[in-house]
Amino acid sequence: MPSTTPAGESTASPQPIQPPVARREPTPTTLHGITLQDDYRWMRDKESPEVLAYLNAENAWTEAAMAPTAALQKQLYDEMLSHIKETDESVPYRMGKWFYSTRTVEGSQYAIHCRRAAGNADLNSPFDPAQPEQIILDVNQLAEGKPFMSLGSMAISPDGNLLAYTTDPTGFRQYTLHIRDLRTMADLPDTAARVGSLAWAADSRTLFYSTEDETTKRQDRIFRHTLGASASTDALVMHEEDERFNIGIGRTRDGRYLMIEAGSHTTNEYRFLSTDTPTGEFRLIAPRVDDQEYYPSHRDGIFFIRTNDVGKNFRVVTAPVASPDRASWTELIALDPAHPLEDLDLFQNFAVTTRLKLGLSTLEVLRFVNSLSSLSKAEGSASLPPAFQTPIEITFPEPAYTASSHVNRIFNADTWRYSYQSLVSPASVYAYNVSRADFDVPIGESKLLKQQEVPGGFDPSLYASERIWIDAPLGDAAGPHLCRPDAHGREETVRLEAACLRFPGRVDLATFR
Repeated sequence: MPSTTPAGESTASPQPIQPPVARREPTPTTLHGITLQDDYRWMRDKESPEVLAYLNAENAWTEAAMAPTAALQKQLYDEMLSHIKETDESVPYRMGKWFYSTRTVEGSQYAIHCRRAAGNADLNSPFDPAQPEQIILDVNQLAEGKPFMSLGSMAISPDGNLLAYTTDPTGFRQYTLHIRDLRTMADLPDTAARVGSLAWAADSRTLFYSTEDETTKRQDRIFRHTLGASASTDALVMHEEDERFNIGIGRTRDGRYLMIEAGSHTTNEYRFLSTDTPTGEFRLIAPRVDDQEYYPSHRDGIFFIRTNDVGKNFRVVTAPVASPDRASWTELIALDPAHPLEDLDLFQNFAVTTRLKLGLSTLEVLRFVNSLSSLSKAEGSASLPPAFQTPIEITFPEPAYTASSHVNRIFNADTWRYSYQSLVSPASVYAYNVSRADFDVPIGESKLLKQQEVPGGFDPSLYASERIWIDAPLGDAAGPHLCRPDAHGREETVRLEAACLRFPGRVDLATFR
């Protein structure tokens, strides 16, 4: 029993605060002939005082329940922040006549998007940091006076004068389209609601965009907008009625075609239209087939298509633009039953494949046999069937890592950028020299462009990453990745830990004899 004071007052410990309980109001919804009861449909009304009161009660309960851990929360936050370089800038990449980058400033919550003039007509020329910076979009300024700000899609017009971008100031993932004139830095009156993907036509005056359904939030429509026109007059290009599918729009890397993808989790199809004829009709590459996917790229009048039509590990086929359906598909890279083909990055003179081998991404460079660098421009290569030289695998120094394509916007590139990271090596960006004679490293080697700095005294030489193989049931084997302090010859048993870069101190503490 609780004790009492002389005045008879109880000294029992206070009862813990109880979480709020939302009321139930069954609401029927019929889908595909089946009626479901949604007890909490009333909570979809974001402006309802009752909904707001309930959310505030949940927040109050969470704050009270977590109050005893306030000191630990601050300790963890401070430790995480101490290993993040707050003032930083991404590796600039070339697109058109400009180099684009993103930077952050300590104390600011959002990114700043910038560009600098290239100063050289050679699209493969190096970045010149002496060129003056132009801030094209400061998300911190967009967020002023708003409780939230999220930047969605961005698309620079081909002439470099216009920036189409989308923002969500509410947190409800409903993005509004804006178009900024980068010569005056003024936003134009052109706008549209619930916008997803963006793509410019070659004239830099026609913008295609996708929109979402108000109820399902499924991207289901593509519109064509002409600069200066009201969104109410925008032409509906496509409406995807199958509720399993979302649609989006983009451009091929060479800038020749606009591409609309309609895709579900296991099935998709593409339509294409020349960027030079934005008012034309999109053509279907190949109709959707259940449980089949295909992903096209374009080079010299030919689509290069990564597809799982004959096996789940994907292969690469080609087809002429004039007749791209399945009847015209010609195999270029055969299906590998053991190693899934996860990506094909296509350029004028080479391609890079990403394959999964023993759970790791391997990057292979494939130079074209009939590339323009090996033929006279007068002769060209479009009349010859595409063929690759022997693949060259990019090697990495550690047994466990992640690697993938980085930003590569130049179709006629002679170097290829990729990202690399391991449990010990911070996120890095490299440039692989495919064919440039005057590059900083020889052809066939990689140059480090940037490695993410990890403040707070992190020294990668004090750690080691390992990959061990453990027998598993059914004759398989598992290869977990380990990150541990380097024992310099001492035998130690370590707990599996994947936080070397964010929590080097925690990894030290996790090690035991």
